[in-house]
Amino acid sequence: MVAVALTVILAVVLWKRVSRWQRVFFVAGLLLIAFSATMARINYFEWMFHPVAIPGFEPAVSATLDASEMVMAVRLGTDSRAYPIRELAYHHVVNDTVGGVPIAVTY
Repeated sequence: MVAVALTVILAVVLWKRVSRWQRVFFVAGLLLIAFSATMARINYFEWMFHPVAIPGFEPAVSATLDASEMVMAVRLGTDSRAYPIRELAYHHVVNDTVGGVPIAVTY
């Protein structure tokens, strides 16, 4: 935001001293700096990767995974989970509770 403010001040001070083409460059630079400052404050990865809010689980006997599909497995005490890598590759993080312990599974 400081860079945007300084660019606006510079453009206002120099506006009447420069030619029409230099004004075009001032406006283009101001727009570029404003866009950059805005994008620096936005987490645009959330647009691409939607977190799994409530993961759904199935018993192992009813799971429909291919024999060649890789999973990431977690076991704490008597509780265990398997997370397909195919799903983790898209979402990257699954928050879950295994054996009463909150975990974050990532790949």
